Amino acid sequence: MLDQELQIVAGRRATSADRSAFASISPEASTSIDVTKMDEPVLKPQDPEPEGEEVGLLADTNNVPQFQRKVLSTRKKRWQLFGVEMSPDTIAIAMVYFVQGILGLSRLAVSYFLKDDLHLDPAEAALLQGLSALPWLIKPLYGFISDGVPLFGYRRRSYLVLCGLLGASSWFALATVVNNKYAAVSAILLSSLSVAFSDVVVDSMVVERARGESQVTSGSLQSLCWGSSATGGIVSAYFSGYFVATYGVRFVFAITALLPLITSVVAILVKEERRRASTVVDLEALELSGASPRLGFLETSRSQLICLWATVKEPNIFMPTIFIFLWQATPTSDTAMFFFTTNQLGFGAEFMGRVRLVTAIASLAGVGVYNACLKHVALKKIFFWSTIVGTLLGLTQLLLVTGINRKIGIGDQWFTLGDTLVLTVLGQVSFMPILVLAARLCPPGVEATLFATLMSISNGANVTGGFFGAGLTKLLGVTSQSFKHLALLLVICNLSSLLPLPFLGLLPSESDMDAAVEKAEKALLGTGISKRE
Repeated sequence: MLDQELQIVAGRRATSADRSAFASISPEASTSIDVTKMDEPVLKPQDPEPEGEEVGLLADTNNVPQFQRKVLSTRKKRWQLFGVEMSPDTIAIAMVYFVQGILGLSRLAVSYFLKDDLHLDPAEAALLQGLSALPWLIKPLYGFISDGVPLFGYRRRSYLVLCGLLGASSWFALATVVNNKYAAVSAILLSSLSVAFSDVVVDSMVVERARGESQVTSGSLQSLCWGSSATGGIVSAYFSGYFVATYGVRFVFAITALLPLITSVVAILVKEERRRASTVVDLEALELSGASPRLGFLETSRSQLICLWATVKEPNIFMPTIFIFLWQATPTSDTAMFFFTTNQLGFGAEFMGRVRLVTAIASLAGVGVYNACLKHVALKKIFFWSTIVGTLLGLTQLLLVTGINRKIGIGDQWFTLGDTLVLTVLGQVSFMPILVLAARLCPPGVEATLFATLMSISNGANVTGGFFGAGLTKLLGVTSQSFKHLALLLVICNLSSLLPLPFLGLLPSESDMDAAVEKAEKALLGTGISKRE
């Protein structure tokens, strides 16, 4: 995700723009300079180099031509967000994540659509929502396609355009023609596919920038991505409930159909050279697999699978991957709680929209807390304490289910808002290290594929947890009207969060992280490393 420059211009390397700029000075202009009338010579090799300052031909900006001063000034003035320089590529990444967040406008509408329009019970709704997440489980396939099959000559830009169009079509179908659970799952699957594929594309751009960087730099990149997503969630959160209550779910689906088109538009910001064939895999890595430099899709995929397996089987990557799955695969009770708050407590769509707003703000706050205070903290320590505290705070939902909150003078709505705020901040803080760990473990050559694999494992664990939760909900007899055993469901789901703690030893320490990245790169390059040595 960085280029190096060679030049004596302020101690930098020369870019093609710099060289063309100098070349643009006409001979007449250059000979018109009277060197004898200058107060000081431009080059002062006899002067000692001042300590802590950049030196060279353009070290003194008073002697720099005006056009060059503009170039330097432009570079200095490029603004940053979360400590990340906002280049056109970075803006595109942030906007795609923003779209992922703002698509939350439809999340509440989907829940009400399954509950009220299709009349599903909590277990069935949880199962169908889990099925709609299946496109997130095969993200490596999208990595193979994006890396190995340029679409109209581009590996990133064209796929972002296509994803935006697919998402818009899916939500338009939900707004107009879908009227049964099978059609609903199909449409939601396609919309999920569009988001998952675009996520792989921008993730590959993120890991290119994060590869070889420190935990701090990688944390800043992930903070930018998830901060953008949380901002989009804030923009859409309140209106999600208001629109459902005022205009109905079909109206919300129609508005949502316009949002994926933003992804198509920002694709023009992606800087990418047009190509005819895939060259994404390192030539030395190809020697390991016996593939030709001129690769078709099947041969490219085969070589990437070989390189991917050579990388994943390394203990420094395989063990953290196991932990990521275990940590995310514990059962959840979210769908059952949604039915309880809407059917039993009588929370309306507009108030649920406010809950979504609090969730989005809390998610952004969680990103801010991690970026400001915790990105220097060891991953094991964050996982341990966030799990302990999260389990204890998660049990506070028992107060709402049993009505104890009302006995101590806290209304149901205020308790729900406060509980959601705290749990979401903690959840986002504990999730950020997973993203940082995954990004830093990606070696060159298979960035998109490996990161997509790690995220697919995380998403698969979430779906597994959702299925476990749906099974427990069905087993305990929690339905849309019966919540007798909901408290027991909450206890089981929260205490199960402690189960991954004995496996914290699978995570590499910070001192071992650089060695893990180097070993992963050597596994990818194979015999090519020894050849250079």
